[in-house]
Amino acid sequence: MIGNVARKYSNWVQYRRTVDELSRLSQRELSDLGINRGDIRSVARQALV
Repeated sequence: MIGNVARKYSNWVQYRRTVDELSRLSQRELSDLGINRGDIRSVARQALV
């Protein structure tokens, strides 16, 4: 159970870091990566897989 909580917390931290990093990029930088600003959360969730 503790391991499950730790894993979920670790995934959440990674998700937040990804969202924060992508949110700091300019629209042009996001476009170069093929990401729309509205897709950031979805991309961050996919990064966990």
